Amino acid sequence: MRSFPDASFLCSFYRTQVHSPQVDAYMADHCGALHASTLLLLEFRQSIRLQIRLHLQDRTKGFSRHEGHAMLRDLQSDLHRRIIEVVAVEWMEVHQLAEMLSAKFTEAQGHRLADILHIATALSLGVEEFLTFDAQQKTLAVAEGMRVPW
Repeated sequence: MRSFPDASFLCSFYRTQVHSPQVDAYMADHCGALHASTLLLLEFRQSIRLQIRLHLQDRTKGFSRHEGHAMLRDLQSDLHRRIIEVVAVEWMEVHQLAEMLSAKFTEAQGHRLADILHIATALSLGVEEFLTFDAQQKTLAVAEGMRVPW
C-alpha cells in the first residue's frame, strides 16, 4: 500500500478548504482507491457531526447541517464506488505500535491518541506516504520514515 490519509486530508477532499487544490491534484494523479481504516472513517464522520452541532449553537462556527450531510453522502457514495476503500487492520498490532509511539514521542511532542493511532495504522500497513495537513501528524509520520507530500 502506497499511501494513507488522515481526517485533515478527507476534510479537504469533501469540503472546499485551503488545501483542497492539493487534494484534488493528488487524487487526479492517484491510481486506484484511496485506502482508509474504519477508525479514520469514524473520526471523519464524528468531526462532521460535531461541526454541525457547533454551527447549530453558533452560526459563525462549524458548518451547516445541509453541508455536513452532503459530505456524509459524498463519502458514502465514494465508498460504494470504491474511490475510498476500507482496508483490514490488525488492531492488536496497531495498538502495540501506538503504545511504542506514545512512549517515544508524546511527552516531548504532545501527540493526541487519534493521531498516534492513525500513524500506527499506517506503519502497520507498510505505508510509504502519509497524507496529512496536520503539522503534528506530519512530524510524527516523518520521524517514523514516511513521506508527507506537502
